[in-house]
Amino acid sequence: MSDLKEYKCPACGGAMEFDSGSQKMKCPFCDTEVSIEEFEQEQKKNPEETRWEAGNGAQWKEDEISGMAVYSCQSCGGEITADKTTGATTCPFCGNRVVLKGQFEGELRPDYIIPFKLDKKAAKAAYYKHLEKKSFLPKVFSFENHIDEIVGVYVPFWLFDVDAQAYMTYNAERIRTWRQGNKEHTEHEYYHVDRAGGIEFEHVPTDCSRKMDDALMEAIEPYDFKDAVPFQTPYLAGYVADRYDVNMEECMGRATNRIRQSAEDALRETVKGYQTVTTTNRQINIMSAQYWYAMYPVWVLNTTWKGEKYTFAMNGQTGKMVGDLPADQGAFWKFVGLRGVILGAIIYAVMWIVTLI
Repeated sequence: MSDLKEYKCPACGGAMEFDSGSQKMKCPFCDTEVSIEEFEQEQKKNPEETRWEAGNGAQWKEDEISGMAVYSCQSCGGEITADKTTGATTCPFCGNRVVLKGQFEGELRPDYIIPFKLDKKAAKAAYYKHLEKKSFLPKVFSFENHIDEIVGVYVPFWLFDVDAQAYMTYNAERIRTWRQGNKEHTEHEYYHVDRAGGIEFEHVPTDCSRKMDDALMEAIEPYDFKDAVPFQTPYLAGYVADRYDVNMEECMGRATNRIRQSAEDALRETVKGYQTVTTTNRQINIMSAQYWYAMYPVWVLNTTWKGEKYTFAMNGQTGKMVGDLPADQGAFWKFVGLRGVILGAIIYAVMWIVTLI
């Protein structure tokens, strides 16, 4: 039986949680607040020694326990079955928030964590504000869809610091047109353009949990690393957390692709003053790289409408909300039709003026 780590209130013994508003540990029962540093010191002075062991009942079969782990809640004794990558969760029997010991120790211990800055109320408000901005969203979706759950999740990320050397060549063209008398002249000038430079990238994030949609995690970026602090498990209290199950080497490939594209874009932005620019050669070399393991805050919202599931994610630090939404096909085609009528009227007007000339 695996161990759990609980954070009990020093005043009433209730389960404490990390409060995003005060950035302290807070008891939801007596409102006692303790700083992370004070709480960690108190935990070291008075460690929780209680262990719960499984009874002598039926044993799990090998194929049943593959990919999962069983924990025992220290508050009620109930068994918690969780994925082996789960690092923090809630007891389904008593609601106690627990951190699963061993999931963040040794090589599995993150280097940094960005604590939640926004709470569940902020996530819900951001969700409804997100719906207001969508022109083709069915009008009934906002009040007919049902929010199944809103969960605060610490998502594991590999962070990469990379020094890159980039070299790009382009074929560019300048076109100049002028009129002399009744004659129009056009001049084409062709150029070979070289660009080279060194670019430093810091803390490029790549989520390393197979449970999370990569596109969704990239869409809620950026995170501001200035809020990152050395990892301590009390920050996980009150939230769900997963440890990584995608190794650094695999994520490095994704990060490198992003870095190469960013380097190309940075050099391309310096090529200005031409009508056309075509890339003829690109060479991006990674000179050095360093990586860290971090936990970043995400609010995940799951909703249901007309039997379909929709997932949204909000950056728990900045409040940026993303997610797929259904489209009102009638409103969309009405918009397209209206644009077509307007465009047609403009073309007709231009042709009519030309005939007059």
